[in-house]
Amino acid sequence: MRLQQSCRLMSVLLLAAGLATAQNTTTFEAPGAGTAAGQGTLAEGIDPLGTTWGYYIDGSSVAHGFLRVWYGHFVTFSAPGAGTGAGQGTFALSLNPEGTLTGYYIDGNGAMHGYLRNFFGNFTTFDAPGAGSAAGQGTLSANINPEGTVAGYDFDSSGVAHAFVRSPEGSFVTYEAPGAGSGSGQGTGTASTIGLSPDGTITGAYIDSNNALHGYVRAPDGTITSIDAPGAGSGAGQGTDTDGLNFAGIIPGVYVDSNNVEHGFVRALDGTFTEFNVPGAGTGAGQGTVPEGLNTEGAITGGYTDSNSVSHGFLRSPGGTITTFDAPGAGTSAAQGTFPLLNNPEGAITGYEIDSGGVYHGFLRSPRGR
Repeated sequence: MRLQQSCRLMSVLLLAAGLATAQNTTTFEAPGAGTAAGQGTLAEGIDPLGTTWGYYIDGSSVAHGFLRVWYGHFVTFSAPGAGTGAGQGTFALSLNPEGTLTGYYIDGNGAMHGYLRNFFGNFTTFDAPGAGSAAGQGTLSANINPEGTVAGYDFDSSGVAHAFVRSPEGSFVTYEAPGAGSGSGQGTGTASTIGLSPDGTITGAYIDSNNALHGYVRAPDGTITSIDAPGAGSGAGQGTDTDGLNFAGIIPGVYVDSNNVEHGFVRALDGTFTEFNVPGAGTGAGQGTVPEGLNTEGAITGGYTDSNSVSHGFLRSPGGTITTFDAPGAGTSAAQGTFPLLNNPEGAITGYEIDSGGVYHGFLRSPRGR
């Protein structure tokens, strides 16, 4: 279940230049990242200044958060209370213009908790009302907007997901999308990283009682509109998911059809859908096109899985032109390859690759060569 600011004219010019010229893609490793399969560096997002963030998995398979400024300097951190066992630790998901990060940490018992880390490195931890406290339960904070409002979801003691909004002062509002299931593994979630706009609009998805996915958009007044892409399947694991939204209210996402093939879509503010499939995307179950990020200009980035189940990156311009790419060193076997997650107004893209040994590496694809 899975928004940025800059001078608009300058970002348009830089984006156009970036699309018209060769892009420079570099890979990077956070200090302390492990080098075995399932370990390494996973970049989650990039801001208008080129700062990237995410988390790395160390040699003991413990996660830690990081910030990487455009010239390559890293700041690494662990939230207070984060566990130190394999599969535990700190996960950074969203950064606002004030320099505050949000995400979640997994404690020594395997439960999740939300956190905020401000520009000065100070932490605030929190739990959504009703969040469970056992392994696999708890609070997952996924988005922060410029005002400091946070959105995410939690899993209760029965394993049901509930979405929440946390104000800058710390008060919570929880909500359920109409039609959300009430069984374990069902319920309401939010998109991650760019799922919350400055005005409080939220996008996400819910899982119904048949375990099918449906997207939604929640207006600032709390009104929820369901989103089902044309062609989306209705079986378990099928349906519609959203990736977030930009300032214009454009929502990218992915739907899984009745044959379990993935397809990208863009939903305009008026509710109109445009489907797209990246050339070269596979047409078998578990293959296809998976949008992930959207910038202020309407350019979409993400990955596509080919007929050999290898992932590759793509960038779709606001006009619909698609460019594909692979990060240096990306593996070429099933479940390996390039996984872009977010793009900024200047056209820079970040994400991670999985190499031939199953190790994660962060990457930055930038028109300015950063």
